[in-house]
Amino acid sequence: MSTYTITIDGGTTNTRCILWDDSRLRIDEARREVGVRNTAIDGSNKKLKQAVKECLEQLLDGSSLTYRDIRHIIASGMITSDVGIVEVPHLTAPAGLDEIAAATKELLLPDVCPVPIHFIPGIKNADGDITFDDYESMDIMRGEEVESLAIIHKYHEGRPMLLILPGSHNKFVSVDKDGRITGCLTSISGELLASVTNDTIIAKSVGRSFVKSGDYDRDWLLLGYENAKRVGLGRACFSGRILSLFKERNPSKIANYILGAVLQGDITAITNSRALSLTEDTHVVISGKAPLNLALRDILRAEHIYEHVTIYEPDRGFSTSALGAYLVAEKMQLL
Repeated sequence: MSTYTITIDGGTTNTRCILWDDSRLRIDEARREVGVRNTAIDGSNKKLKQAVKECLEQLLDGSSLTYRDIRHIIASGMITSDVGIVEVPHLTAPAGLDEIAAATKELLLPDVCPVPIHFIPGIKNADGDITFDDYESMDIMRGEEVESLAIIHKYHEGRPMLLILPGSHNKFVSVDKDGRITGCLTSISGELLASVTNDTIIAKSVGRSFVKSGDYDRDWLLLGYENAKRVGLGRACFSGRILSLFKERNPSKIANYILGAVLQGDITAITNSRALSLTEDTHVVISGKAPLNLALRDILRAEHIYEHVTIYEPDRGFSTSALGAYLVAEKMQLL
């Protein structure tokens, strides 16, 4: 009986395939620096398909396996978008592991591999047309749903959750007491931070550098956060330049200040947006690495918004999204 599963994580710039055994143990990994960005540029997904084909064959050859040994090949992320390999319509929230597994699409792509690939859908907050009255409550995800499933599997204890998934686009995911994803909220705070750090007059003040883990400073972070809450992001950022000229010349201190100022908008979003369904007893789990996870935790604690805040930092080299896809493959066996 086939006992191995391969998960495919297709992103904007990279494609990663992981081989798992039936005990959820990661056996091997293959990756290529090809993603949906190449499809968008070329107008063709040939490079992406070839990258997946090469990764799959590398995994099999490296472990002396054949496709007969593979129980499931399951793909998630932007690879299921209109610039991926197969476009799979978003599933509408609320959706948990059962709904996601049931909506996963099976397709045979002979130019990629001789066995079917299962494509996991992304999730959207609502169905139907949006209006000026409800557009702000609409949001979408592709890839974060499997990352969320892995975190839900690890931490869910029968109460609502808020999952925070930092990145160039910070993603906030609400989960109900039954472990179903009820909505998501996306901000571009990571991109804003990169722009302020590298492409504005503030670049010199922060040394064109982000906050490093060893230089994290909670006091300077909260200083920037509180100022942005009072006067807005634009003014708060320029005040960072004032601080660097007349108060503090250490770029890392100013970088902490700017980080706090940029994250302030995210806190406003999760407390005021209609995209998320949250309650006071929500358990917050912040994924990712320091210092961003520490910054978000300290801001939430300073604001006394949620009592239960947990940091989840995956082991080095471990793929949370791949584990979530593996959980979908397991569930498919039972449906």
